[in-house]
Amino acid sequence: MSEDNNWEKLTTESKVVSVGRPAKKPDGGLNPPIALNSTFHTGGPIGYARSGNETWSALEDAISSLEGGKTLIFSSGMAAIGAILSILPSKAIIVAAKNGYQGTTTLLKNLHESEKLIVRFVDLANTKEILAAIPGAQIIHLESPTNPLLDVVDLPKVIKFAKESGCGVSVDNTFATPMNQNPLTMGADISMHSVTKYLSGHSDVLLGSLSTNDPALYSRLEQARKYGGAIAGPFEAWLALRGIRTFAIRMQRSQENALELAKRLANDPRVSKVRYPGLASDPNHALAKSFMKGFGAMISFEPIGTPDQVDLMCDSTKLITNATSLGGVESIWERRRRWATESETIPENLVRFSVGIENVDDLWSDIKSAFTAAKIS
Repeated sequence: MSEDNNWEKLTTESKVVSVGRPAKKPDGGLNPPIALNSTFHTGGPIGYARSGNETWSALEDAISSLEGGKTLIFSSGMAAIGAILSILPSKAIIVAAKNGYQGTTTLLKNLHESEKLIVRFVDLANTKEILAAIPGAQIIHLESPTNPLLDVVDLPKVIKFAKESGCGVSVDNTFATPMNQNPLTMGADISMHSVTKYLSGHSDVLLGSLSTNDPALYSRLEQARKYGGAIAGPFEAWLALRGIRTFAIRMQRSQENALELAKRLANDPRVSKVRYPGLASDPNHALAKSFMKGFGAMISFEPIGTPDQVDLMCDSTKLITNATSLGGVESIWERRRRWATESETIPENLVRFSVGIENVDDLWSDIKSAFTAAKIS
């Protein structure tokens, strides 16, 4: 592509195939190399391996083109969140979900209890509660849709109010992905990803990322990565970049499957509740439709039965994997309250279901067989 062409005018489907490539030259490789270097000759911008890597840069460029900001990659999603928290002053006030991702809430609870930060935990499904907690806070960390309840935050309203109140905003964009929303264009300071999930898409990488439009904030986060040591491996970065090439088509198929399965689950008498923002019956459907371009590939639902029955159901499938992760080509589910650190606000029977790219009828057959095996009727 010539320098005159504007990358921003490309669709996501085209960006993911094209970005993060080496400059064109005769006999040059189409893909970036795996830069296995810890030592560099003097005189360049890297200097030492904690400061940069050619393979990192290619992945960072790719994510930047999707998110619309400048990106840093980290060794995991939690490392990325840790970098944000590390640049806050002692006893800073942060607003965060009490019913969000348990890794984040556990970390924040520990920091709150040790009095390193003051955390105002809020229900992200309650906009009034969120807005009331923002004045005086240094930052608010949002998830939308939330993990695992799939509540949708009114991002345009909350971000606008936070910025007007002098409060920084970070958004975990892992569930929605850049296919469906771009927090930075709404005014957020940081868009965060567990790159392990949809961006990589093959359950073989552990990585995280932070994207921002603020050069000063970028510099502080870069320093946090450099001196905190939460750097990515070049091979993992290369795998993630390869995964991004098929991100758009994977996400499209997974979303189509998720909507169809959510409809079938919602009509099944063995299920008491289904949450998926794409369902017209979902309480957040209208809100999600107002600013999201799609609804993602995550479903949460509550089968009718005991927790033991639900565990047996999750473990009785042949196609769907009973495991903790999401965003891969394969379908994965689990009962979230099997984890002791999961919030007590999460229903005991809630199943978090990451819908993959398999044939939707095969997936439905697998679900029905699992219901039968667990005697859920």
